[in-house]
Amino acid sequence: MNPYYIYALKDPRSSPAKPFYIGKGTGNCAWDHTLRVDAIRKGRRISEIQEQGHEVVTAVLVDDLTEAQALKLEAELIAAFGSEDTGGLLTNSVMPSGAAPKARRNLTVPAGVVEKAQIGLELLKAAVLEL
Repeated sequence: MNPYYIYALKDPRSSPAKPFYIGKGTGNCAWDHTLRVDAIRKGRRISEIQEQGHEVVTAVLVDDLTEAQALKLEAELIAAFGSEDTGGLLTNSVMPSGAAPKARRNLTVPAGVVEKAQIGLELLKAAVLEL
């Protein structure tokens, strides 16, 4: 059995509860967010929900995944729902965009990085189609 899963944290203050965070994890990772609330956007949303007397809804969307499958599906779901910064629903701070990174001065790009990125994109596409 593969240990990885994809989960959504949902805000119960709307009906139906809307996702505000998508993640991948193993074990109790999905539930740890509400036990150890951090100060980033996701944590602030969790605090707001709890302060209003509600409990965050934690939903496992897909389980029994390899790490590669989980990473691929997580990226696709985050891209599909979008972030609050782009008019989407999610508080995720890392958003797959597919856009080229901004040019940085004095940056040395290791040999083979472009090729590895292309392989990664192909694996991502294959995993999404497989699921």
